[in-house]
Amino acid sequence: MNREVKEQILQKIKEYDRIMIFRHVRNDGDCVGATKGLKRIIQLTWPEKEVYLIDKDTSAYLAFLGPEDEPVEDALYADALGIVLDTASEARISNKNYKLCRELIKIDHHIPLEGYGSIQWVEEDRSSACEMVVDFYSTFRDELKIDSEAATYLYTGMVTDSGRFKYDGVTGDTLRNAAVLLDIGVDTQMLFARLYLEAYGYLKFKAHIYDRMQITENGVAYIYIDRAMQEEFSLSLEQASACVGCLDSIRGSICWMAFIENGDEAGSIRVRLRSRFVHINSVAEKYRGGGHACASGATVYSQEEVQSLLADADALVKEYKETHEDWL
Repeated sequence: MNREVKEQILQKIKEYDRIMIFRHVRNDGDCVGATKGLKRIIQLTWPEKEVYLIDKDTSAYLAFLGPEDEPVEDALYADALGIVLDTASEARISNKNYKLCRELIKIDHHIPLEGYGSIQWVEEDRSSACEMVVDFYSTFRDELKIDSEAATYLYTGMVTDSGRFKYDGVTGDTLRNAAVLLDIGVDTQMLFARLYLEAYGYLKFKAHIYDRMQITENGVAYIYIDRAMQEEFSLSLEQASACVGCLDSIRGSICWMAFIENGDEAGSIRVRLRSRFVHINSVAEKYRGGGHACASGATVYSQEEVQSLLADADALVKEYKETHEDWL
């Protein structure tokens, strides 16, 4: 089945002279790596094609991967093929001009909440969208071209979305696909230095997190990052959001989350939910979100909703611990 879908996608890419590539809002390493990697593969294979990746929602910590294309006239979308990567629902596509494309393809690894596009390749068990792009390349390696630049884009997404290959969803295929990229050529030392070296000030912020973190009765660890804290430590929203990773190693806690005030007029609060063993996506979906079974996002708009979400997560963790003996 997946072979047939991949063949359909390849045929569509061949048919079109102009291709527009899209990803999700609040971009991360996977959506940036997947879109830039696929664009590079297409350009190397068919230099005569026009391939655009236009997204104003750029990420500071991924700036080393290079800029995106400048906006183009809306008319150029009309006869183009659109390919959306790593985006479960249309509402989360960052460039709304995707609607102008003649045809649309969806390539994604999230739990499918919404179908869109004339061709949909969705594998929710994949560790990343980048892994799917590597698989696409490997399936048609006799036709497609790749280089170390594309490999670096794709390896970045695989590394970040899998937590350096430690999250649930990493399989033998994941590592085999990573090996394909390493064989092509990726400077992992430079890449990891760019991704994971932290400024002194951010380390002070992490110390602050450990001082302020809290835990519910049944073991949901959480931190609330208000605007004052963001200003005190000069944090971007993505830096504040990344702090959820600070809470992932607390014994007895199989769910952890961060609440980050967005500072917008609506008073929205971004929620990043992570878990071990227990599937937390059902809680995220209740609060305007979704994602993976053990890594999801949501949005709440009041302290009452913050407490309600925490209560739901705590109840879920309690039930899991009461019905499973192997949760550590």
